[in-house]
Amino acid sequence: MPNQPLLPLLAPRHWPTWLGAGLLRVLAVTLPVDALIALGRGLGRLSLPFAGRRGEITAINVGLCFPALSEAERQDLVRRHFESLGIAVFEFCLGWWAPDARLEDRVRVEGLENLRAAFERGKGVILLSAHFTTLEIGGRFLAMHTRGLPLNAMYRRSDNPVVERVLRDRRRHHFGEPIGRDDVRAMVRALKRNEAVWYAFDQNYKARNKVFAPFFGVAAATNTATSRLAQTTGAAVVPFFTRRLPDGKRYIQRIDPPLADFPSGDPAADAARLNALIEGWVKEAPEQYLWSHRRFRTRPKGEARFY
Repeated sequence: MPNQPLLPLLAPRHWPTWLGAGLLRVLAVTLPVDALIALGRGLGRLSLPFAGRRGEITAINVGLCFPALSEAERQDLVRRHFESLGIAVFEFCLGWWAPDARLEDRVRVEGLENLRAAFERGKGVILLSAHFTTLEIGGRFLAMHTRGLPLNAMYRRSDNPVVERVLRDRRRHHFGEPIGRDDVRAMVRALKRNEAVWYAFDQNYKARNKVFAPFFGVAAATNTATSRLAQTTGAAVVPFFTRRLPDGKRYIQRIDPPLADFPSGDPAADAARLNALIEGWVKEAPEQYLWSHRRFRTRPKGEARFY
């Protein structure tokens, strides 16, 4: 999908969005990275008392997934999650606009050989990630360390036309042509060209191609597209996870070997396997998962709603 013509996006109603994008770009190339991270942490902490419904959703999710924590421990995890969300705001601008030199010494990437081996199969690669607050900066790190490999990024289209244009521009700058998250045909075409598609499947899914698979012991409506795409194309499924280290300044990105015996032919078993994979990642950095999303919004028939 080509970008919208620029002229209509210059209307006065869009000026605040352009101003915000411009400010973030200036910060990404001028303010020290450590200062941006500290600013984001403070922003997240200050935003928690005003989070309203998102704060409630976060607390419900934390309670569902970590029932063994005390009330004080749950509140602490919620607070740290909002700090992580605040950091993510500035990680977005760093991921979109910061020059490589500002970021290259911030991350240790492990397992690049696994990605190269997956390409050697010749049937495309599904780069499987999940909705962590490090998602955007993780994509940038991946792009920086895989120069020359054909990568595509899926994304969720924005209702704001200025955000949509900026998002597509930044995706195209660092990856190939961006693919809308519902554009299955484009994804299949890319895989059949032996390209990689960066893809996160783990949000609540209410369409027909779903199963209820456990996530921290709670039935979660899970998209089975990963299994179906791997079955249709023969693509390797390569999980990767980006974790912000405790100092908040550096990161580890781990690229795992392609999943063996996947798909299994049983979509429910595959979904449970992938949810368990994400659980493992969450346990490494629980505050960095996107708890403010209504992951358990869709319930099995007859079950009470959580939100």
